[in-house]
Amino acid sequence: MAGKGAKATAAKAAEKEKGKKAPASRSSRACSQEEPAPKKDVYQLFAEKVRDNKQLESRWAVMQETRVEYFRGKDFTTFIKNHPEVGEILGPDKDMEAEDIVNTLLIKNLVIRCDRVWKTVRPGKKKLSSWPAHLEIHQEQVFTENDGFYAWMFLKRRTLWQTILSFIWPVFALAVCLFPVYPYQCKIVVLYSCAGALLFIVSLLLLRAAIFGILWVLLGKRVWFFPNINAEETTFRELVRFWPEKDEGERPKWTSRLFYATVALLVILLLRHHAPDEAARARYQKKVSNIIDDVLEWSPKLALSGMMDKHTEDNATETSNYTSHARKTTEESTDAAEDEDADETQGAADDTRTISSEA
Repeated sequence: MAGKGAKATAAKAAEKEKGKKAPASRSSRACSQEEPAPKKDVYQLFAEKVRDNKQLESRWAVMQETRVEYFRGKDFTTFIKNHPEVGEILGPDKDMEAEDIVNTLLIKNLVIRCDRVWKTVRPGKKKLSSWPAHLEIHQEQVFTENDGFYAWMFLKRRTLWQTILSFIWPVFALAVCLFPVYPYQCKIVVLYSCAGALLFIVSLLLLRAAIFGILWVLLGKRVWFFPNINAEETTFRELVRFWPEKDEGERPKWTSRLFYATVALLVILLLRHHAPDEAARARYQKKVSNIIDDVLEWSPKLALSGMMDKHTEDNATETSNYTSHARKTTEESTDAAEDEDADETQGAADDTRTISSEA
């Protein structure tokens, strides 16, 4: 009996342990059935890290009416050799060659191979540009180190400043639209700031053109000391660059330089001959000054008062028109009545004369 009781107790204890372990096994099965969270592709992370790295030289160009950022194959090879720590993110593929890495990026559509649009040397140039401003898609999408250009095909990660600017631009546009209702002092500040910025840009362009023309005529060198702020492929880093790039063109002939110098001199003399005199300049200045004063002195109060005055004038005009019309109508009715009385009197006189003649 004691043995049977011990067996029964052991069986009950085993059943309890099974009951306790059963939920744990079900939960473990449920966890095993859950799908793992999708991880970002390591090559995508590698491409983002390489693109954000300033050590890899890149430029902007226009490809199929779209601005793209691209790099050269030889620069990518040099970058991978000098910065092997960047490849650590690839894990098992960290020891791959630059050619294999770029081919994998091409397969995953993270980059695309491009080619220059103009494949021949332009007139006046000695060789092709190292960084072309216009690209097109290459037919063979494989890596080549020599004269190979590769454009990034994914959107660059937005920085904090870009996010802040995306909220500031609508506010700036609204502030521009509300310029007429600004106080007078704010209008003065905005006006002189914009005029100063415009004067600075125009002066910079004129100085740039003057330096280029003088050096081209005297020395035959093409030297642009300031970047062209009107070029669509110019980046901010190139915009603040002062020193010129190396001249890649051949030296022009002295005859062409003499011809263009003569034309420039004639244009300057023609403009000076047809320049406005003091009276014309005074008239233009007064006209512009009046326009600026009207813009600066305008305010909602003046606009509302002007509208009220105009409304009062309109009402007075309508009242005067109604009074004059009523007076005219009364005069016309009076004249008509007098004409009728005169006709009746004339008719009575005619009848009297007729009767007297008959008698």
